[in-house]
Amino acid sequence: MKRTVLLALTGTLSGAANGLFGAGGGMIAVPLLGKLCRLDARAVFPTAMGIMLPTCMVSLSVYLLHGALDFPLALPYLAGGVLGGIGGGLLYPHIPTKWLHRGLGILIVYGGVRLLLT
Repeated sequence: MKRTVLLALTGTLSGAANGLFGAGGGMIAVPLLGKLCRLDARAVFPTAMGIMLPTCMVSLSVYLLHGALDFPLALPYLAGGVLGGIGGGLLYPHIPTKWLHRGLGILIVYGGVRLLLT
């Protein structure tokens, strides 16, 4: 029961970040799934992706309903994102989890500093 509540809380926080900022839910899901929910290190990243796909679809639907999506601008990004997702998914099994966590940490710090300076 406690784990189910923690997983639901992780999903809620990830969804709120995604809905508010258009991204960032995975940055919340990864550490919470690992530390709070005690998910196996190798399962954290794929589980976070499984959480983020439906979360992104819901956020996208809300943005579409409010006319906030510039689809022609987003289309090239989508194509690149698909290619990057395939590449990342194929590389994932070959990269040690400690390097995946470090890489995510670097991205979080870089993004945070960049947002604070703009």
